[in-house]
Amino acid sequence: MRHVLVVEPDDSTAQSIVRDLRRQGYAARSIDTGGLTLRMYRDADLVLLCLELPDIDGLEVCQSLRAQSDIPVIAFTHLDEELERVLALKAGADDCVAKTWGFREIGARIEAVLRRAAPKSAPSGTISLQSLHIDPRTREVRLRDRLIEVTSKEFELLHTLAANSHTVVTRQELMAKVWGSTWSKTSRTIDTHVSSLRAKLGSGGWIITVRGVGYRMGHVS
Repeated sequence: MRHVLVVEPDDSTAQSIVRDLRRQGYAARSIDTGGLTLRMYRDADLVLLCLELPDIDGLEVCQSLRAQSDIPVIAFTHLDEELERVLALKAGADDCVAKTWGFREIGARIEAVLRRAAPKSAPSGTISLQSLHIDPRTREVRLRDRLIEVTSKEFELLHTLAANSHTVVTRQELMAKVWGSTWSKTSRTIDTHVSSLRAKLGSGGWIITVRGVGYRMGHVS
Protein backbone atom coordinates (compact mmCIF):
# COMPACT_ATOMS: atom_id res chain seq x y z
CA MET A 1 0.00 0.00 0.00
CA ARG A 2 1.45 3.35 -1.08
CA HIS A 3 1.50 6.23 1.41
CA VAL A 4 0.36 9.67 0.24
CA LEU A 5 1.02 12.74 2.36
CA VAL A 6 -1.65 15.37 1.66
CA VAL A 7 -0.59 18.95 2.40
CA GLU A 8 -3.67 21.17 2.52
CA PRO A 9 -4.37 23.99 5.02
CA ASP A 10 -8.15 23.77 4.71
CA ASP A 11 -9.26 20.93 6.99
CA SER A 12 -12.49 20.02 5.20
CA THR A 13 -10.73 19.90 1.82
CA ALA A 14 -7.88 17.85 3.28
CA GLN A 15 -10.23 15.31 4.85
CA SER A 16 -12.17 14.99 1.61
CA ILE A 17 -8.99 14.25 -0.32
CA VAL A 18 -7.78 11.76 2.30
CA ARG A 19 -11.11 9.89 2.31
CA ASP A 20 -11.10 9.56 -1.45
CA LEU A 21 -7.49 8.41 -1.62
CA ARG A 22 -8.25 5.75 0.98
CA ARG A 23 -11.21 4.58 -1.09
CA GLN A 24 -8.81 4.22 -4.02
CA GLY A 25 -6.55 1.98 -1.95
CA TYR A 26 -3.90 4.42 -0.76
CA ALA A 27 -2.77 5.00 2.81
CA ALA A 28 -3.23 8.75 3.25
CA ARG A 29 -2.94 11.37 5.96
CA SER A 30 -3.00 15.13 5.94
CA ILE A 31 -0.97 17.99 7.39
CA ASP A 32 -1.48 21.71 6.97
CA THR A 33 1.87 23.53 6.80
CA GLY A 34 5.08 23.58 4.81
CA GLY A 35 7.16 23.19 7.96
CA LEU A 36 5.44 19.92 8.83
CA THR A 37 5.88 18.74 5.26
CA LEU A 38 9.66 19.13 5.42
CA ARG A 39 9.75 17.18 8.69
CA MET A 40 7.35 14.38 7.80
CA TYR A 41 7.73 13.65 4.08
CA ARG A 42 10.23 10.80 4.53
CA ASP A 43 7.51 8.38 5.66
CA ALA A 44 5.51 8.93 2.46
CA ASP A 45 5.81 7.55 -1.06
CA LEU A 46 4.31 10.69 -2.62
CA VAL A 47 3.47 14.22 -1.51
CA LEU A 48 0.28 15.88 -2.75
CA LEU A 49 1.14 19.51 -2.08
CA CYS A 50 -1.09 22.59 -2.02
CA LEU A 51 0.93 25.60 -3.15
CA GLU A 52 -1.06 28.03 -0.97
CA LEU A 53 0.33 27.38 2.50
CA PRO A 54 0.13 29.58 5.62
CA ASP A 55 3.79 29.46 6.64
CA ILE A 56 6.10 28.74 3.68
CA ASP A 57 5.52 29.45 0.01
CA GLY A 58 4.59 26.20 -1.73
CA LEU A 59 7.21 26.71 -4.42
CA GLU A 60 9.90 26.95 -1.73
CA VAL A 61 8.61 23.70 -0.23
CA CYS A 62 8.91 22.05 -3.67
CA GLN A 63 12.48 23.27 -4.03
CA SER A 64 13.42 22.08 -0.52
CA LEU A 65 11.90 18.64 -1.08
CA ARG A 66 13.75 18.24 -4.35
CA ALA A 67 17.03 19.40 -2.79
CA GLN A 68 16.71 16.85 0.02
CA SER A 69 15.16 13.84 -1.73
CA ASP A 70 13.69 12.32 -4.86
CA ILE A 71 10.21 11.81 -3.40
CA PRO A 72 7.49 12.24 -6.05
CA VAL A 73 5.56 15.51 -5.64
CA ILE A 74 2.27 16.46 -7.24
CA ALA A 75 1.54 20.14 -6.61
CA PHE A 76 -1.90 21.64 -6.88
CA THR A 77 -3.16 25.17 -6.84
CA HIS A 78 -6.53 26.79 -6.29
CA LEU A 79 -5.55 29.31 -8.97
CA ASP A 80 -6.08 27.90 -12.45
CA GLU A 81 -3.12 29.76 -13.91
CA GLU A 82 -0.57 28.38 -16.36
CA LEU A 83 2.30 30.40 -14.83
CA GLU A 84 1.69 28.89 -11.39
CA ARG A 85 1.84 25.36 -12.82
CA VAL A 86 4.98 26.13 -14.83
CA LEU A 87 6.73 27.57 -11.74
CA ALA A 88 5.82 24.47 -9.72
CA LEU A 89 7.30 22.16 -12.34
CA LYS A 90 10.47 24.27 -12.48
CA ALA A 91 10.64 24.14 -8.67
CA GLY A 92 10.83 20.35 -8.80
CA ALA A 93 7.25 19.06 -8.79
CA ASP A 94 6.65 15.97 -10.93
CA ASP A 95 3.20 17.23 -11.88
CA CYS A 96 0.97 20.22 -11.12
CA VAL A 97 -2.79 20.50 -11.47
CA ALA A 98 -5.53 23.01 -10.72
CA LYS A 99 -7.81 22.15 -7.80
CA THR A 100 -10.70 21.65 -10.23
CA TRP A 101 -9.58 18.01 -10.66
CA GLY A 102 -11.93 15.06 -10.45
CA PHE A 103 -10.90 12.44 -7.91
CA ARG A 104 -10.46 9.80 -10.60
CA GLU A 105 -8.10 12.17 -12.39
CA ILE A 106 -5.89 12.79 -9.37
CA GLY A 107 -5.82 9.04 -8.69
CA ALA A 108 -4.65 8.43 -12.24
CA ARG A 109 -2.01 11.15 -11.94
CA ILE A 110 -0.72 9.62 -8.70
CA GLU A 111 -0.49 6.21 -10.37
CA ALA A 112 1.38 7.69 -13.33
CA VAL A 113 3.91 9.57 -11.18
CA LEU A 114 4.52 6.56 -8.92
CA ARG A 115 4.92 4.34 -11.98
CA ARG A 116 7.59 6.65 -13.40
CA ALA A 117 9.34 6.75 -10.01
CA ALA A 118 9.27 2.97 -9.52
CA PRO A 119 12.48 0.96 -9.93
CA LYS A 120 12.81 -0.66 -13.33
CA SER A 121 13.71 -4.09 -11.98
CA ALA A 122 14.43 -5.93 -8.76
CA PRO A 123 16.31 -9.17 -8.14
CA SER A 124 14.27 -12.09 -6.84
CA GLY A 125 14.91 -13.94 -3.60
CA THR A 126 14.77 -12.90 0.02
CA ILE A 127 18.01 -11.60 1.50
CA SER A 128 18.51 -12.53 5.15
CA LEU A 129 21.17 -10.97 7.34
CA GLN A 130 20.76 -12.44 10.80
CA SER A 131 17.40 -11.10 12.03
CA LEU A 132 16.89 -8.75 9.07
CA HIS A 133 14.96 -10.10 6.06
CA ILE A 134 14.45 -8.18 2.81
CA ASP A 135 12.00 -9.61 0.25
CA PRO A 136 12.01 -7.87 -3.17
CA ARG A 137 8.96 -9.83 -4.34
CA THR A 138 6.67 -8.41 -1.66
CA ARG A 139 8.91 -5.37 -1.04
CA GLU A 140 8.77 -6.10 2.67
CA VAL A 141 11.45 -5.55 5.30
CA ARG A 142 11.17 -7.59 8.49
CA LEU A 143 13.34 -7.28 11.58
CA ARG A 144 12.95 -10.04 14.18
CA ASP A 145 9.65 -10.96 12.45
CA ARG A 146 8.36 -7.37 12.80
CA LEU A 147 7.33 -5.58 9.61
CA ILE A 148 9.29 -2.35 9.10
CA GLU A 149 7.45 0.31 7.10
CA VAL A 150 9.81 1.77 4.50
CA THR A 151 9.31 4.00 1.49
CA SER A 152 10.04 2.83 -2.05
CA LYS A 153 13.48 4.45 -2.23
CA GLU A 154 14.39 3.34 1.30
CA PHE A 155 13.65 -0.23 0.24
CA GLU A 156 15.77 0.10 -2.90
CA LEU A 157 18.65 1.58 -0.93
CA LEU A 158 18.54 -1.12 1.74
CA HIS A 159 18.18 -3.89 -0.82
CA THR A 160 21.13 -2.60 -2.86
CA LEU A 161 23.36 -2.55 0.22
CA ALA A 162 22.15 -5.98 1.40
CA ALA A 163 22.65 -7.53 -2.03
CA ASN A 164 26.28 -6.38 -1.84
CA SER A 165 26.69 -7.05 1.86
CA HIS A 166 30.36 -8.04 1.64
CA THR A 167 31.50 -4.92 -0.17
CA VAL A 168 31.34 -1.16 0.16
CA VAL A 169 28.82 0.46 -2.20
CA THR A 170 29.99 3.89 -3.29
CA ARG A 171 27.76 6.94 -3.21
CA GLN A 172 27.99 7.15 -7.00
CA GLU A 173 26.84 3.52 -7.34
CA LEU A 174 23.91 4.15 -5.01
CA MET A 175 22.84 7.23 -6.93
CA ALA A 176 23.00 5.25 -10.18
CA LYS A 177 21.25 2.09 -8.96
CA VAL A 178 18.60 3.57 -6.68
CA TRP A 179 17.96 6.98 -8.23
CA GLY A 180 19.05 6.37 -11.81
CA SER A 181 21.28 9.42 -11.63
CA THR A 182 24.90 9.92 -12.65
CA TRP A 183 25.17 13.07 -10.54
CA SER A 184 28.53 12.71 -8.82
CA LYS A 185 28.42 15.65 -6.42
CA THR A 186 27.74 15.13 -2.73
CA SER A 187 24.02 14.86 -2.21
CA ARG A 188 21.93 14.98 0.95
CA THR A 189 19.51 12.55 -0.68
CA ILE A 190 21.47 9.44 0.31
CA ASP A 191 22.27 10.80 3.78
CA THR A 192 18.65 11.52 4.64
CA HIS A 193 17.49 8.10 3.44
CA VAL A 194 20.25 6.32 5.38
CA SER A 195 19.40 8.32 8.51
CA SER A 196 15.72 7.40 8.17
CA LEU A 197 16.52 3.70 7.68
CA ARG A 198 18.79 3.63 10.71
CA ALA A 199 16.01 5.12 12.83
CA LYS A 200 13.44 2.63 11.55
CA LEU A 201 15.79 -0.32 12.10
CA GLY A 202 16.54 0.93 15.60
CA SER A 203 20.32 0.95 15.24
CA GLY A 204 23.01 2.69 13.23
CA GLY A 205 24.87 -0.61 13.16
CA TRP A 206 22.89 -1.98 10.24
CA ILE A 207 24.31 0.57 7.79
CA ILE A 208 27.96 1.51 8.20
CA THR A 209 29.40 4.72 6.78
CA VAL A 210 32.74 4.29 5.02
CA ARG A 211 33.97 7.86 5.15
CA GLY A 212 34.79 9.37 1.78
CA VAL A 213 33.58 6.29 -0.12
CA GLY A 214 30.03 5.15 0.60
CA TYR A 215 28.18 2.63 2.76
CA ARG A 216 28.14 -1.06 3.58
CA MET A 217 25.83 -3.34 5.50
CA GLY A 218 26.63 -4.05 9.14
CA HIS A 219 25.25 -6.57 11.57
CA VAL A 220 23.34 -6.15 14.82
CA SER A 221 22.88 -9.05 17.22
